[in-house]
Amino acid sequence: MSKKLYVGNLSYSVSNSELEQLFSPHGTVESAHVITDRDTGRSKGFGFVEMGTDQQAQAAIAALHGKEVSGRSLTVNEARPREERGDNGGFGGSRRGGGGFGGGRRF
Repeated sequence: MSKKLYVGNLSYSVSNSELEQLFSPHGTVESAHVITDRDTGRSKGFGFVEMGTDQQAQAAIAALHGKEVSGRSLTVNEARPREERGDNGGFGGSRRGGGGFGGGRRF
């Protein structure tokens, strides 16, 4: 069964293929994906790599966590399941006041 890894503190110039090349010496890379901003298309500085087996994933963590790549010290660990967001679609709590208008009348 494949194992998904979180890779943080990536240089903003790292591509998906470079991320795959970084992990491939440690086993089979099922997928490598740098997360990008949906509006600008620029890297957010982190990504996910899916390794073929748990043993390969552990080898990659041991070899690459703390390793300096493009002047940045990588964070590599097991990816945690994505947290569910609340029903408010990611926006803050309730709005203060009613209708969005200011208080009393001014003359």
